[in-house]
Amino acid sequence: MEKEASSTDDPSSFTLLVSCPSGLSPSQVSVAFSDAYDRIPHSDVILENTISEIWKQRSQKNNSLFNGKKFRYGGCVLHAKDGSDHECEPHLCLHLGLTDYRTFAGTNLSPLWERFLVPSEDDSVLCQHTSNPLGNGAVVETNDNKILVLQRSDNVGEFPGHFVFPGGHPEPQEIGITSHQYNKELTESINTKVSQEMFDSIVREVVEEIGVPASSLSIPAFIGISRRNLNVRPAAFFFIKCGLDSKEVRQFYSSAQDGYKSTQLYAVPMIEIENMTFRMPGCHRGGFALYKLMVDTRKIT
Repeated sequence: MEKEASSTDDPSSFTLLVSCPSGLSPSQVSVAFSDAYDRIPHSDVILENTISEIWKQRSQKNNSLFNGKKFRYGGCVLHAKDGSDHECEPHLCLHLGLTDYRTFAGTNLSPLWERFLVPSEDDSVLCQHTSNPLGNGAVVETNDNKILVLQRSDNVGEFPGHFVFPGGHPEPQEIGITSHQYNKELTESINTKVSQEMFDSIVREVVEEIGVPASSLSIPAFIGISRRNLNVRPAAFFFIKCGLDSKEVRQFYSSAQDGYKSTQLYAVPMIEIENMTFRMPGCHRGGFALYKLMVDTRKIT
């Protein structure tokens, strides 16, 4: 586990939960989707009751709030190369459960979020009482070697005005999952679907937020999971190469479907992003750290 800026009050501090600098293809990432990785309710009933109270308050202020399902991050297992003459490829298995936006608002985003934590070096124990929805983000590199960064709109809920990479969440409803109620004979098939959604969802987010066609994007390479220390917010990060140059990308951005979420698109060389990270949420700053580890690995090899 690698840490940077340990303060939980610093919105740009992060922890790297797992790093895959070689970049993993879809065949190297699997998922174990199970209610074993769902959130465990807190034993403090009064604290637990604040979840519904916060949701009630939020719903009264905002009629359009939707309690959508999300995949819950419950940990992962990384199998590295075996070091033998016939080196096996690294492989990652994500442990995912199910959560929802209501529980996210009442635990991770709650003013009392730190009270839900369990002191532990093991991340899955530390966060066992929080919603922990797994977000995603992409470091997208244009064919003139610029990286795409968005400035978030002032109207978004989390981190208005901050710099971010395109991203969002993998969505259970995209693959027809609303609960853990399914025929257990379908477990393998569902795990495969969820694993594919990890990769499909990040392409969808880039297309919707940047406006570029999916055909201009490479198959995403999984580079790791970063967690914002504030609100213990995990996000899976991917590297994607775009076949368009930065000027062409800007033209597509002007008509992006989710363009309202951001006010500006920047296409900048890697060195300039260093000056933008202080205005990035920790999970995205961690995403940039994962990208730098990937770049350093490629220089060596």
